Amino acid sequence: MTNRPHALDALAATDAAELEEILLEVCSSPRWAASVAATRPWPDRAALLSANATAIASLTAEDLRDAMAGHARIGRPLAGDAASEREQAGIRGADRTVLDELREANAAYEAKFGHVFLICATGRTAADLLAALRERHPNDAATEAEIVRGELRRINDIRLSRLLDAS
Repeated sequence: MTNRPHALDALAATDAAELEEILLEVCSSPRWAASVAATRPWPDRAALLSANATAIASLTAEDLRDAMAGHARIGRPLAGDAASEREQAGIRGADRTVLDELREANAAYEAKFGHVFLICATGRTAADLLAALRERHPNDAATEAEIVRGELRRINDIRLSRLLDAS
């Protein structure tokens, strides 16, 4: 990965309202977006990713719900949402039985935890995602919240890197 300092500089120089919109495309938590924006300018990619990690660590349960609200259900990428479709590319062409099981496991997870199953799906197949869902379902709410926090950080790292690489 290149560091593309000009992309960082351009992002850091973006008007506050536009930067908020850009960051909310990465993560739908307003607190996360404000926290990351407050750390600009970023001297390098590592500083931006560190700002992500710090912001994720400070999110409350409500902030995490805000962040998860911006994510598609695993196995059902949002049509027309390039990030959702790209991140869940591993489900394309999956066996119908696996997709049905994924749908059922998602419903059970959501009933238990009250939110979508959040996982960094990039590079994972439908079978991988189903196995992870089944593995995490027995967790208690506190354990699951910390796992979600880590998965959200990974997703945001990928999205921020993609944003810099596209500039």
